[in-house]
Amino acid sequence: MTAAKFRPSKVILYFVLVLIALVCLIPFAWMISASLKLNKDVFAFPIQWIPQNPRFQNYGDIWEQIPLGKFIFNTTKITVIVTFLQLLTSSFAAYAFAKLRFKGKNVLFISYVCTIAVPWQAYMVPQFIMMRNTFHLNDTHLAIICLQAFSAFGVFLMRQFYMDVPDELCEAARIDGMNEYQIWAKIMLPLSKPALATLTIFTFVATWNDFLGPLIYLTTTEKKTIQIGLRMFISQYSSEYGLIFAASVVVLIPVLIVFLLLQKYFVQGIATSGLKG
Repeated sequence: MTAAKFRPSKVILYFVLVLIALVCLIPFAWMISASLKLNKDVFAFPIQWIPQNPRFQNYGDIWEQIPLGKFIFNTTKITVIVTFLQLLTSSFAAYAFAKLRFKGKNVLFISYVCTIAVPWQAYMVPQFIMMRNTFHLNDTHLAIICLQAFSAFGVFLMRQFYMDVPDELCEAARIDGMNEYQIWAKIMLPLSKPALATLTIFTFVATWNDFLGPLIYLTTTEKKTIQIGLRMFISQYSSEYGLIFAASVVVLIPVLIVFLLLQKYFVQGIATSGLKG
């Protein structure tokens, strides 16, 4: 067996990738370091990456000064429900656009996907008026859940994946007596784990980090989410930066867990963009 050829270009590529990864990790390292400092030391320069007297008390104070547990519960509740509904509605609609034949399908799909180009800020005011005056859902979690349960991006992502599934597979299932609901549930969903994992990560992160939506619709403290709750560490005359960063570290943990659990499928979904027949 011949020895593998030494490729300087590959070494340079790996070096650049590692360097970029380290640069991307610097803000997270600074956040963890700042979470163990007093306010006066957070923005000290040069940066003291390892505090001489780490203040672990910050991680205890964040639970006492604000109802952090309640905020995390509210955020988890909204995020889990929204993620589940987006997976359900996006995969179901994508199956119809990818595998069913009906009049105006392409026009309807293009029109729906084009809504991605419209920023939410352009219609958030009439949307708020509708939710408040018509449906009377202001200051409720249901308002946020209803508005985020449908995703044009999710439908587009899932449809692109379903398009690579051979039509013959669906035709064979119909011949065997399966209806469209059974084909979607028993064939398409099991085959689309990479796409579902990708959509799960995008939806979970976006909903978990959403600030403007809960800020507009939620006014009661007991119903607020963690992103709004972090603002409670900021008063008119001072800001508890050490506590803000400590709470931010705690809030980051669920996102990391979800990504690590779905990382294998996420990478596969990004790399393949579907099945190759």
